[in-house]
Amino acid sequence: MSLTAISSTPSGGRSSGDGGLNLGYSRTIPGLLKIGQLLSLLVAFLCVRLARGWPSWYAFQFFEVVVLWFLVAFLIFFLMHLCRLQVKMPCINWPLAEFFHYSVGSVLIFIASIIAAVKCGAVSSLVVASVFGLIATFLMVVNLWTSYSVACGPAAGEQE
Repeated sequence: MSLTAISSTPSGGRSSGDGGLNLGYSRTIPGLLKIGQLLSLLVAFLCVRLARGWPSWYAFQFFEVVVLWFLVAFLIFFLMHLCRLQVKMPCINWPLAEFFHYSVGSVLIFIASIIAAVKCGAVSSLVVASVFGLIATFLMVVNLWTSYSVACGPAAGEQE
């Protein structure tokens, strides 16, 4: 037996308390940043995966693992916001978890992109992969900066 909370709205209609998808999140600045990160990481991964003749096997395996790991992690965070799971699971400090993943991800993807740029050996798809890795790093830093400034900025009504 499943229980759902039904509340009445001011207009007299009824709405479910847990709702469905939060599609409006994908049109916000954090949502658009996450979509941009996901797309740039996907392009970077596909460029490396489909390239033939890697000049440095270990460097691009490291790049693949790092990019794929954070692609999956950021996809989970995007789906979490889309499905409003942070409200349904309050036992986890979601802003702290996202901050940790973005800070570690931006550093590791930056390192992997620099290594990929150095070891690309003039293979054009590997150059493109490193560029998209750097773009993803930039988007992660922007998202990290905006979320940190919102989370740790001065409180409302507090004067500096």
